[in-house]
Amino acid sequence: MKICSSWCTKSASTKLLCIMIPFILISIYFAFGNSKNSSFSSSTWFFSSGKNIPGDGGGERPELVAVAVSGGADREEAILEDYSFFNSSNSFSPLTAEADQESQEEFQENQKPVITQKNETFNISLEKPHELPSLNETHALPIEPKIKKKFTNLEKLEVKLGKARAAIKEAATSGNQTDDSDYVPSGPMYWNAKAFHRSYLEMEKEFKVFVYEEGEQPIFHNGPCKSIYAMEGNFIYQMETSKFRTRDPEKAHVFFLPISVTSIVHFIYDRNSREHWNPMKQTVTDYINLVSGKYPYWNRSLGADHFMLACHDWGPEISKAVPELFKNSIRALCNANTSEGFKPSKDVSFPEILLPGGTMNGLIGGPSPSRRSILAFFAGGLHGPIRPILLEHWENKDDDIQVHRYLPKGVSYYGMLRNSKFCLCPSGYEVASPRMVEALYTGCVPVLLKDHYVPPFSDVLNWKSFSVEVPVERIPDLKKILAGISTRQYIRLQRRGKQVRRHFEVNMNTQRYDVFHMILHSVWLRRLNMRLHGLEYL
Repeated sequence: MKICSSWCTKSASTKLLCIMIPFILISIYFAFGNSKNSSFSSSTWFFSSGKNIPGDGGGERPELVAVAVSGGADREEAILEDYSFFNSSNSFSPLTAEADQESQEEFQENQKPVITQKNETFNISLEKPHELPSLNETHALPIEPKIKKKFTNLEKLEVKLGKARAAIKEAATSGNQTDDSDYVPSGPMYWNAKAFHRSYLEMEKEFKVFVYEEGEQPIFHNGPCKSIYAMEGNFIYQMETSKFRTRDPEKAHVFFLPISVTSIVHFIYDRNSREHWNPMKQTVTDYINLVSGKYPYWNRSLGADHFMLACHDWGPEISKAVPELFKNSIRALCNANTSEGFKPSKDVSFPEILLPGGTMNGLIGGPSPSRRSILAFFAGGLHGPIRPILLEHWENKDDDIQVHRYLPKGVSYYGMLRNSKFCLCPSGYEVASPRMVEALYTGCVPVLLKDHYVPPFSDVLNWKSFSVEVPVERIPDLKKILAGISTRQYIRLQRRGKQVRRHFEVNMNTQRYDVFHMILHSVWLRRLNMRLHGLEYL
């Protein structure tokens, strides 16, 4: 009652003040108390995960990290400084439904213009404002993948060579063989006839050779065509007129050095000089310096995709004039002596062929085995380490083993070859000898009496299937070894020799699978087995 009476005695202004105070206090409470529960304020917030907040019942709540995004440099610096997360292996704990709803409403009312402005940059969803990008992502400007739009000519060549390797490998294992109207290799004369055939066809399709035009005759772009070194001149001429030659060095797989070692010896060698090697080697050095200074290709590969060809005995020694030529380049040599640095994996062995008239006319063919009355035959000079042994044991000592230093007057050398079943092919001063090809030309089975020799084209041909190899120490047993070969086995050896003879034939107009193409194929194989330096994918 006292309260009522006191209220009644108050003035009107005092009554009004008493009524307003409670409302003011309530407004202050809601204004300041509710802001603590809001997920967003006038600034944008980024969440960090995995922080336990005390007083929240032990559960995980996102920790709020305030970042000013009012614009300009301050905003960018704040984002770079504070766009960080803790315990990246944990996921975010969701807010309560009520807090989500309040945050969403306040966000939509107060922050929509800001987020709309930066939505593309930060990719923040309006529907789920508390979700952030994966913690393991790198948040940086997107980088487009680098795509190499233009390949070098060398890279294109290597890709094609890779396809050729794959085709050869498939042919070697698939059992299928491509038809060929001219010749289909088959039989035990080949290590792998199908692989060789496929490789040869790939060579015909792809292989290109650049021939350096520098240099003048008679040392360069020239060579003999009638002596036992005739293959030098024949190959140089045929290479320069071949369809495999390209005038564009950027399209070339290999580069040919048109040097004739036989011509160097003939025109530069001074037998009276004690330093006779120097002028000859200097000629080769000067030529390599010339082409390497004018073109980039020698230096690009250090000579590994270059090749020279020499049938002269001094070819290996003269090639030492330039270390890269000896160690890196493909050396096609008649004198394929492993004790003198010949490397079968890199170098090429090709045959020494004597063409007395410059052609094969009158050299091909012979009687059947039944009409050959002589077991074995040899006639030649006494030089080198092996021939003295042969002559010591067999010269004029047995009618079946006809071994002569000089033939009797009126006896034909080629007639003796054709009347013999086996033709002895001992090394002379050097391992190479034209007698191996002479035997194949006349239908006589070659008997190899050599040390450290790599027979021609032995990367493709299995010489044991069409010739006989006798170790030097067994020369005294020659008759026993050869007589022990049965007639059936001999006929098989001779027939196989006739089949592979095409690979040793010299044609003025080259024919497929002849000696020119076999030399080129051996070079092609070495190029297939080599990949040049400086390519990113090798």
